[in-house]
Amino acid sequence: MASIGLRLVRAAFSASERVAPNLAGRAAFELFCRTPSPRRQTPGERRAVVRAADFMMTARHHRLTTGAGCVAVHEFRPEGREPRGNVLVIHGWRSRTEFMRALIQGLTGEGYRVMSLDLPGHGASSGRRLDVKTAVQATKAAADWFGPVFAIVGHSFGGAVAINAAAGSVEGLAALPAARLVTIASPSVLGDIFERFGEVVGLGARSQAAMNSQVLRVAGRPLSAYQSGELLMRMPIETLVVHAHDDREVSPRHAELVAKAGPHVRLEWREGLGHRRIISDAGVVNSVVDFLSAPLAGRLAA
Repeated sequence: MASIGLRLVRAAFSASERVAPNLAGRAAFELFCRTPSPRRQTPGERRAVVRAADFMMTARHHRLTTGAGCVAVHEFRPEGREPRGNVLVIHGWRSRTEFMRALIQGLTGEGYRVMSLDLPGHGASSGRRLDVKTAVQATKAAADWFGPVFAIVGHSFGGAVAINAAAGSVEGLAALPAARLVTIASPSVLGDIFERFGEVVGLGARSQAAMNSQVLRVAGRPLSAYQSGELLMRMPIETLVVHAHDDREVSPRHAELVAKAGPHVRLEWREGLGHRRIISDAGVVNSVVDFLSAPLAGRLAA
């Protein structure tokens, strides 16, 4: 049963569809981009942050200025050796660096220097708003600050950000060079996410179209341009896609669409891990580390 707040939002958008669909679309877009309050963590989220406190103390913490405000980047170095390369890690919606601990530890253990980005409106970064442009801006700022990036690894929305940053899909932002990409439980067609959100809040057809058009205004390209599979068809970067069929937040269809981009994309199914457990699973961590550490051609031939 919908909450009272959601029923009121639906009623407002229903009325606006008849008299002011453009205004409703813009309001829906701003609601879509609103990030969760850091004071409203679930008990599980609070426990994860507390458990990761000692881990976070091992990082060097940086604050970079972007168009979205101050963005936090946490730098983790391998112990006792020179880094073998830079890996940029990007979390998903309603997440933060602490939740990526297992993956970061796996990467540093293999000798990589990891820069973990807190997206705008998340973790230690400022703001309460996030869209594809501000996310890619933050990703570019981190890469420009730390130097050449060997690989970008993203979970959920972070995976979509990784591909769009590498593709240079946001108007005015150059492509971010990377040798490899990894997406974990990530959406590939942002239009599907917009449509799903519109259904939840009760947008009518005209209001939905107006909401979708905001992407062109903000990012310089229409919503239809933000499809990871099509971007990877034109950008043959070696890519690993990891997903679970029981993911209830991002349909496995998104992974299947990306896998069709070409032989440079490898799809791995990890069953029973859902959407969030998948990033802390030891098997997934090992798979990501192996992918980054070995020539992709050899893996495909195995």
